[in-house]
Amino acid sequence: MAKEELSLEQLAKEIYKGAGGMNNVESVTHCMTRVRMSVRDRDEVNEAQLKAIPGVLGVVDDEQLQVIIGPGKVNKVAKEMASQAGVALGEEIPTSANGKDAVNQKAAEMKAAQKAKQKQSPFKALLKDISNIFVPMIPAFVGAGLVAGIASVLANMVTAGRLDAATWQQYIDVMNILKNGMFSFLVIYTGVNAAQVFGATPTLGGVIGGVVTLTGMNPEAPIINLFNGQPLAAQQGGILGVIFAVWLLSKVEKKLHDIVPEAIDIIVTPTISLLVIGLAEIFLIMPLAGFISNGLVGGINWILNVGGAFSGFVLGASFLPMVMFGLHQILTPIHIQMIEATGSTQLLPILAMAGAGQVGAALALWIRLRKDKELTEMIKGALPVGILGIGEPLIYGVTLPLGKPFVTACIGGGVGGAVIGALGNVGATAIGPSGAALIPLIANGHWLGYILGLLAGYAGGFVATYFFGIPKEKLAAEKMAEEQTTVAPVQTTILAGDAAATTEFFAVANGEVKPVSESTDAVFSQKMMGEGYFVIPKEGTIYAPVSGTISSVFPTKHAVGITTDSGLEVLLHMGVNTVELNGKPFDLKVAEGQKVTPDTIVADVDLAAIKAAGKGTDMLVLVTNMDKVKNEILEKVGATEAKTPVMKVEV
Repeated sequence: MAKEELSLEQLAKEIYKGAGGMNNVESVTHCMTRVRMSVRDRDEVNEAQLKAIPGVLGVVDDEQLQVIIGPGKVNKVAKEMASQAGVALGEEIPTSANGKDAVNQKAAEMKAAQKAKQKQSPFKALLKDISNIFVPMIPAFVGAGLVAGIASVLANMVTAGRLDAATWQQYIDVMNILKNGMFSFLVIYTGVNAAQVFGATPTLGGVIGGVVTLTGMNPEAPIINLFNGQPLAAQQGGILGVIFAVWLLSKVEKKLHDIVPEAIDIIVTPTISLLVIGLAEIFLIMPLAGFISNGLVGGINWILNVGGAFSGFVLGASFLPMVMFGLHQILTPIHIQMIEATGSTQLLPILAMAGAGQVGAALALWIRLRKDKELTEMIKGALPVGILGIGEPLIYGVTLPLGKPFVTACIGGGVGGAVIGALGNVGATAIGPSGAALIPLIANGHWLGYILGLLAGYAGGFVATYFFGIPKEKLAAEKMAEEQTTVAPVQTTILAGDAAATTEFFAVANGEVKPVSESTDAVFSQKMMGEGYFVIPKEGTIYAPVSGTISSVFPTKHAVGITTDSGLEVLLHMGVNTVELNGKPFDLKVAEGQKVTPDTIVADVDLAAIKAAGKGTDMLVLVTNMDKVKNEILEKVGATEAKTPVMKVEV
């Protein structure tokens, strides 16, 4: 007689019962076919009961208690078991709790985060997704970009005959190898991160990103572009094409998970997903970009024939969007043709102005939004790279996620291009990086004209952004940060006008304040749980970040919920992955229902014990109901003392 099929919730509960109850299970993980449990007391396990559960294919009692479920379904069952226990997969399940409180808290937090996403306009949601895709790559962009910039300067000086190739070429080659570790595989990194943002499988996203490189295509029998009959070229569609393809992947993969039988889900879903999206990418997305590219050739040639300031402005302003769609590939033959005919390409210096516009826009953002420490820190890291002609950190980390500044930066590029076009006869003797690194390649001693163009691009991007490119919500946050009040430090809530209320947040310990985006935990750094900051503490005395009421205390003592009078739900999360320590390093000084202020000690934490366990000591402060937040501004980062104001949130 067939066993009656159970829901995931029921199956998880029955497995816990057969394992001796949730308190007897120390942790839950899974492999391809089995739920693996570390149990506290083997005598409490009832193998016969486990084997009798509908949906269980077998039981192995080895170093771990292994319940065989089968591929496709096992991961869902394990996740449900972890969810019922209120922990993540692999984390220790506290013996003193049934998981209910933790589950309810997590559900509330995720619901609040989801509401915040739903309230965004589609355009803002798109920009937020782009930011989440590229911000984790900023450190690599900056590091590889500086290496690339230095290599470009040296290479251009070798080409110009100012440095000896025999002496310098090997150093340049080594730096290019380091640089290419980032930029040659950018489409793959983008695919992986986009999959994480859109909810697809990250490795499948990486494959979809790698497809645009056309690795493995036979150059003697290339794939044909269906739109124009020409061979398909690598990188057509660009970064945005990859993001769009991975978004489609997430939709297809989720649909397949719903309809494919669980027994074959692990085989069928990734195979069909890759085939469907990969074919669409190769035969539709990339050819469409190629078709547009070929159509642009005539337009670009016409613009070049017009010449002068008009030509320079149009080309300088349109270059960055072309790069993002992978359309800039069509310009390489034009550069080569110009160099062969005249000894230099007068197109490259004009296009280089696009990066100058980005630099000018970033400077304007830095000045207008100087209270936004997270943004200004990012700009400080990306500016030197941008000046050297590597624009990705500024584009993907700063201007594009904000929307308006990207447009005004393109206008700045147009201004610089117009100056170059008006001056005329400013060419480069070889194809190379832009920015200041291109100066050694400027032909016929016309480098002063190129520098004038750069300065005009900087100025154009700065002015356009300063007056027209600052997002309204960022301006409002900056204004709020600059407001001076006479309220005592422990008073966290002040009225701003008749409707808005501003809550002031404080450092919870002596140490160093950092934006939550720099957390080592991806859940926090990607702001899935909300906006906020964290303190790397020097001492274990931890204070309340706001005034309010203790609304919840996690069973493992590592996290406390606080509700402010203005309705903000604040999570104080003490340490990273410290739920596994079962509360041992935490001596809590507060209880649910207790009123607290920034003078209130929440806990004494044994930092040495946390470090000895290999866990992070970051003290994270997060606003979890972001749907109530109008603006937030992190006013202070770096060294601080406990009870020092660091952030303001307007509701």
